[in-house]
Amino acid sequence: MDKEQLQNNIAKRVAQELKTGQLVNLGIGLPTRVPAYIPQGVSVMLHSENGFVGLGPAPEANADNTIVNAGGQPAAILPGGCFFDSATSFGIIRGGHLDVTVLGALQVDAEGNIANYMIPGKLVPGMGGAMDLLTGAKKVIVAMEHTAKGEPKILRRCTLPLTAKCAVDLIVTEMCVIEVTRDGLVLKEVADGFTVDDVLKATEADLIVATSNGV
Repeated sequence: MDKEQLQNNIAKRVAQELKTGQLVNLGIGLPTRVPAYIPQGVSVMLHSENGFVGLGPAPEANADNTIVNAGGQPAAILPGGCFFDSATSFGIIRGGHLDVTVLGALQVDAEGNIANYMIPGKLVPGMGGAMDLLTGAKKVIVAMEHTAKGEPKILRRCTLPLTAKCAVDLIVTEMCVIEVTRDGLVLKEVADGFTVDDVLKATEADLIVATSNGV
């Protein structure tokens, strides 16, 4: 499986979590793939922190370069959508009006802590709106690859600077779906082509295997 297919599989599984009527924020990178896989019959409003509600997929032609998602990629505004300034956008986020936010991560741990904005001495992509989104949204879904260069990204305890503590509700990777609970990380679902053992070997944190869900 190449990287693009892998990320598309993650985005497709995340899209299955969305429900009609929700206001959903999509972070940069992998989460921007989610709109292409929203199931038929499910109607959500997509929010972008740079000042849009009702964001749609990139038009096939004649893109307006003033309409872009949070990652700066071309997008469209669907009927009923609107534009606003950053103050209004972050008022929506901080006011608790987002039902779901979907973000990438560098690390997530057993307590639902998340690190997604810097690797000291190497990479500093920046905080952006992540801290606000992680504390303001009703549900936080992390969409990420399960490992980085063969090393686990789901850890007992994050080693990178935290973006937020105890914020993550669900982790979706190419290998599985993991729910963050008070009792720990629950392995809810294993993707086709992988086994429970594959997931356990690629995960540093302890996992509770949810046998009642057919895992």
